[in-house]
Amino acid sequence: MLRQLIAQVQDLLHLYGSPPPLQPPPSSPFHLLQFHQPPLPSDENHRRWCFPNIDDTSSEDYHSLVMAAGKSGNCKMLEPFKPPPSKKSRKERNRGKLPGNTPTPEVMEQEIWKEFPEDLFEAVIARLPIATFFRFRSVCRKWNSLLESQSFSQHCEEIPPSNPWFYTITHENMNVGAMYDPSTRKWHHPTISFLPAKMIALPVASVGGLVCFLDIGHRNFYVCNPLTQSFKELPARSVKVWSRVAVGMTLNGNSTSGGYKILWVGCDGEYEVYDSVKNSWSRPGSMPSNIKLPLSLNFRSQAISIDNTLYFMQSDPEGIVSYNMVTGVWKQFIIPAPIHLSDQTLAECDGRIMLVGLLTKNAATCVCIWELQKMTLLWKEVDRMPNIWCLEFYGKHVRMSCLGNKGLLMLSLRSRQMNRLVTYNVMSREWLKVPGCILPRGRKRQWIACGTAFHPCLTATA
Repeated sequence: MLRQLIAQVQDLLHLYGSPPPLQPPPSSPFHLLQFHQPPLPSDENHRRWCFPNIDDTSSEDYHSLVMAAGKSGNCKMLEPFKPPPSKKSRKERNRGKLPGNTPTPEVMEQEIWKEFPEDLFEAVIARLPIATFFRFRSVCRKWNSLLESQSFSQHCEEIPPSNPWFYTITHENMNVGAMYDPSTRKWHHPTISFLPAKMIALPVASVGGLVCFLDIGHRNFYVCNPLTQSFKELPARSVKVWSRVAVGMTLNGNSTSGGYKILWVGCDGEYEVYDSVKNSWSRPGSMPSNIKLPLSLNFRSQAISIDNTLYFMQSDPEGIVSYNMVTGVWKQFIIPAPIHLSDQTLAECDGRIMLVGLLTKNAATCVCIWELQKMTLLWKEVDRMPNIWCLEFYGKHVRMSCLGNKGLLMLSLRSRQMNRLVTYNVMSREWLKVPGCILPRGRKRQWIACGTAFHPCLTATA
């Protein structure tokens, strides 16, 4: 009798599924049974079954348990086996993320945050992204006056410089600048109201968040912070040289608070140095005789600054001319350029002198990057643009100009049928395409004429 009942129970379990794993039994053999009166359906096919541990219970116990369950129906039955839950659809997963189901944001307690330390507040604000800071300035007068705070300036000086921005001039609007932020990949169009309305001034150098402008007639110099509109027109030069000149800038210390210097040099060897502390131009000396004149400077290449030394590229003889702004010493280095090279320009990254240019052979053109080897004074190729990008240049007469040469390069590549802007990170060796520069409320893409890189600094003053 008992064996028949057990066989029937096992057949039912096999038909409806095995029970879930059982918890370790306590001292009583009846721990799986909870006697109560659940409302069960009258249909016998809907009955649920319980199956105690056979190894721990005697045959008499089994007989009494099964008979009790069959007669009274007071036994709480175990759930049959259920398959593992299936993967929910995206709609079901996002059902709890609807706007109506989102929790209410926590309200900042005024009694707590009004006691926030002032120095810590300035330290936090100084680390905000530049674009975010200018939105915060419109909150209240106190936040807008942070730019004039000495303690806030000190916090800004403690932050290592991030990727540079690019200040550019477009062909369509030579009097209006366009700034590109590579971190957000967005263009900004500031209003530079201090420059003369009918004068075209081109960005030629930068340092410490300041940009140096030179008018297209090579007569007047201007220095400004494009972010804060801090502006200064430099006094007239003592040497009247109206031909093209190369320009470079250096800092006297770690920031513009200690002053800055500007050097201009012409092909005939004439040069002058401007000191912002003295607010005057001076001629420290003359070009040494061991440097061949004329210099044949490559004006397509902007000067680079490493520590207190400026480096200029020259084309005849091929190489570099340097000037130390502290010692006043000129040096000349004869460095042959790579073959089949055109539109080359100097760049720098972490104290290294780099070279970027177009390498053309037959109908194929590619952008290549070289690094100067200090021991041999030779250029070594370290990277080049991806081949799939270079295919677009095949068979075209491409010209290139470098709009920024401070670790992150912006290259303008153009031909009759093409106008491309790309950036190259020297450290990470990453190439990225730059979105088109479009004026606010405009649709036409602007053509970039020239530009320079500058490290954005909120507290730099001209």
